[in-house]
Amino acid sequence: MPPLARSRTLVVVAAVAAVLATAVVAGVALGAVPLAPADVVRAIGHGLLGRPAGIADALVLDLRLPRVVLAALVGMCLAAAGTLYQALFRNPLADPYILGVSSGAGLGATLALVAGAGLGVSAFVAVPVAAFAGAVASIAIVVAMTARRGRLDMLSLLLAGVAVSYTLAAVTSFVMVFSRQTMQQVVFWMMGGLQTASWAYVVVVAVMLAVGLAAPLLYTRDLDVMLLGDERAAQLGIDVERFKLVMLVAASLMVAAAVSVSGLIGFVGLMTPHMARLVLGPDHRRLLPVSVLAGGVVLVLADLAARVVLAPVELPVGIVTAVLGGPFFVWLLLQAERGA
Repeated sequence: MPPLARSRTLVVVAAVAAVLATAVVAGVALGAVPLAPADVVRAIGHGLLGRPAGIADALVLDLRLPRVVLAALVGMCLAAAGTLYQALFRNPLADPYILGVSSGAGLGATLALVAGAGLGVSAFVAVPVAAFAGAVASIAIVVAMTARRGRLDMLSLLLAGVAVSYTLAAVTSFVMVFSRQTMQQVVFWMMGGLQTASWAYVVVVAVMLAVGLAAPLLYTRDLDVMLLGDERAAQLGIDVERFKLVMLVAASLMVAAAVSVSGLIGFVGLMTPHMARLVLGPDHRRLLPVSVLAGGVVLVLADLAARVVLAPVELPVGIVTAVLGGPFFVWLLLQAERGA
């Protein structure tokens, strides 16, 4: 990477990280009981030193901070997965929600919730595992439906993703109807939200994010090469099918981590990589880390809006991201049509 580009990347990463830190403080400070930013910073300091005391510290450390940190991690997972899908499929419209991966993870998590309610299975372990299995199965179905002579047709990919997403959503609805005692819980969870946030969930999602990001961060050059097409990538020494498999598993792991704790939250994986790409270009050495940080910013702010816009009523955060992401998706379609 040229020195000028490296310096620009460091500046952008530092700026986005600062925005994320500011968003976290704002997310913790604002709510039904507003707190001063200094009180938030002081409470976090007390928590790090192991000396929390007072109602403000308890509000910050036990309620708001786990939720805000979890929102950041979920946004990072969705943004990283969206970046990988767009690179692998060479399609700017690829997104965990649109490709049906989120719906697959949602179905798996729903089955785990229903089984856990009836069989006493620990949802803490079962939901992430089931969500991962559903995510991998759904992307495998979409790829199998659109593969033609070893290649993926991009238009067919999107159509298949939408079809699989609706089908899995219908199956999820059937499961909810079949298990009426958990219907309300599952319906509210499917709308997307972080009300059940805890430090235990923060640890689980952080670990899954770290594992899912390990391979993509090590092979950012190969992600750039994949943008040239499968044939050209193979000529340059990449085992294309193996590389796709590893990246798809990594992306699906991160989607599963997000869905298992927050339900279905759409469009974060679609919007965030595009915003980063407009600033930094397509080089994944720069694009991937900035997209991950920006995804955290987007979802922290979306969750903050969900909590304060109609306070004391709390909106599902999935509604907020859909309101923002729907027009963005239409804009992308118009841009693609003009480009064609």
